[in-house]
Amino acid sequence: MTDIKAALRAQHIETPSWAYGNSGTRFKVFAQRGVPRDPYEKLADAAQVHAYTGIAPTVALHIPWDKVDDYADLARHARELGVGIGAINSNVFQDDDYMLGSVTNPSARVRRKATDHLLECVDIMDATGSDTLKLWFSDGINYPGQDDIRARQDRLAESLAEVYDRLGEGQRFLLEYKLFEPAFYATDVPDWGTAYAHCVKLGPKAQVVVDTGHHAPGTNIEFIVAFLLREGKLGGFDFNSRFYADDDLMVGAADPFQLFRIMFEVVRGGGLDPETGVAFMLDQCHNIEPKIPGQIRSVMNVQEATAKALLVDREALAAAQSEGDVLGANAVFMDAYNTDVRPLLAELREESGLAPDPMTAYAKSGYFEKIAAERVGGTQAGWGA
Repeated sequence: MTDIKAALRAQHIETPSWAYGNSGTRFKVFAQRGVPRDPYEKLADAAQVHAYTGIAPTVALHIPWDKVDDYADLARHARELGVGIGAINSNVFQDDDYMLGSVTNPSARVRRKATDHLLECVDIMDATGSDTLKLWFSDGINYPGQDDIRARQDRLAESLAEVYDRLGEGQRFLLEYKLFEPAFYATDVPDWGTAYAHCVKLGPKAQVVVDTGHHAPGTNIEFIVAFLLREGKLGGFDFNSRFYADDDLMVGAADPFQLFRIMFEVVRGGGLDPETGVAFMLDQCHNIEPKIPGQIRSVMNVQEATAKALLVDREALAAAQSEGDVLGANAVFMDAYNTDVRPLLAELREESGLAPDPMTAYAKSGYFEKIAAERVGGTQAGWGA
């Protein structure tokens, strides 16, 4: 049990700045009271999540949504709040120029503009101390014959190579993939294999990020995780849940058993070891639930799945597997999943000087009432800000 507690204490889960802003569906964005109006207020809210969970010490930024004049000052502000700047997320999908793609656009001018933005994000990494650039491309085509599929891969490779060469010592980029949306016929980075192939060609500073909401129904995500870990190419996760498509719901909401299965493969493959560099990041939109509690609950969901994965009796599992004992092996697996780990985690938090129940502690803190009263006027942060 001591080893399990040590592993849980060492786990870090990164929250995204955009989760604290207003969000919604393509039909409506619902505004809430107390929502941050700038990146500084986003960091203050993220610091609350870390204060009550103890394992969310970094915050991912999104450029230009979190654009400021002085990124070093933003990083200083984060440190004063007890958190740090995590991954820098690029945005090459919200500009009119990118209607036909960004780095794969037929226009050389647009490709240059998009790549320059990615290079700007590396500059921001330098200024904030971030070591990770996260790349997601909405690029693709809607109709057969609209563009040359192979040529678009060539353009993608050219841009990625330029960004890769700009990375400094100790920096890396994570390449995200998405099955579809907004490109419906052929997305340029539609799956883990495409992302993996580009990353292998580039070298060790390029890795794949697995967004748990970006797969076709029935996809065995834990197989992808196991494979990428085995190859040293799993850079991290964007955790969320999906029922139908890229729903961006709270992680573990749709299928907690899947989250457990994923975390077991992480544990099995050594992915909890900080030396592997696997980043556990949330990528969610809290459309109808309060922002900060939504992030706290999500962090707790990942932590609970991790605790259950650590409880799997690996020796008993290996013995059953080697004997071909199908039901015995499955029973070992299910015993761990069916264990109530909440008392263990409450004990762990108390040993760390935290309240045993982060949700209740935050609700009693008065922080929401404080920001709801203070954050009046100005423009609330949301999609595109």
